[in-house]
Amino acid sequence: MSEDKKIFTTPNVRKFARELGANISEIKGTQRKGRVSHEDVKNFINNQLNENKQPNKSKMEFKHSEFGEVEIKEIPRVKKIAAPHLLNSWQTIPHVTHHDEADVTELEEFRASLTDINTGEKKKMSPLVFIIKSLVATMKKYPSFNSSIDEINEGKMTLKKYFHIGIAVDTEHGLMVPKIRDVNKKNLNQISLELKEVSEKCRKLKIDKKEFFGGSITITSLGGIGGSFFTPIINYPEVAILGVGRTYYKQVLIDNEFQKRIMLPLSLSYDHRIIDGAEAARFSNELKDNLGKNFAYKLAL
Repeated sequence: MSEDKKIFTTPNVRKFARELGANISEIKGTQRKGRVSHEDVKNFINNQLNENKQPNKSKMEFKHSEFGEVEIKEIPRVKKIAAPHLLNSWQTIPHVTHHDEADVTELEEFRASLTDINTGEKKKMSPLVFIIKSLVATMKKYPSFNSSIDEINEGKMTLKKYFHIGIAVDTEHGLMVPKIRDVNKKNLNQISLELKEVSEKCRKLKIDKKEFFGGSITITSLGGIGGSFFTPIINYPEVAILGVGRTYYKQVLIDNEFQKRIMLPLSLSYDHRIIDGAEAARFSNELKDNLGKNFAYKLAL
């Protein structure tokens, strides 16, 4: 019997510990008969954070205030909650980021041509909707990207048969990552509507906590703000995250002739324990095809 199985606790607490990246066997229970509670897990994570901060404190030879005027402010609550999760992801997962760019000229032309069938007016649909649909089509061919390492059964991985895509939503409270569930069963119009709904719920802090868990992969987009390539941190316990930059024009040599094309920067961070560089490159190539010449999004209206 493994050490983990000797721990007295509930399945809910075990799940909570896994989601925070904590090894339940290392946590000392304070409840009756040494039972581990949610509070024990929280204290364990906080202690780890404090231990990690100690070396940095010794490097601070001078206070910031010794050099001029400063202001002390509280870190926003959402960012405080996310901090242990991000730290665990960065310290636990060997991150590698694959940078690429997709030719989305036809996609942008198609998106610009969309009209409402009832009013005939131009229909606005975020590029993110097409990226979500194309990403799922790619994941079906490369199932390792829709997996998680099994922290209980050593040497095993969980392959997910569902497609729940996490979307990083920028709010005044901090970054939130709700899930769009069962994307493979929805068309572009349904995804577009749900994307707006969950984003609004996040901004109003009216979204259920459970909606931040149980994802397949996450998309984080800076397209509306600016920038090109970056290194997004994987949303544990997922094994990959797709970063999207702002589209730009580029002269591309096609059939011995330079053409003005619209390019989309892509930054794919992945867990090197599950995915190697060659697989990431093939995944990226497939995604570019789905965003471009394969026109996978046209079939999903």
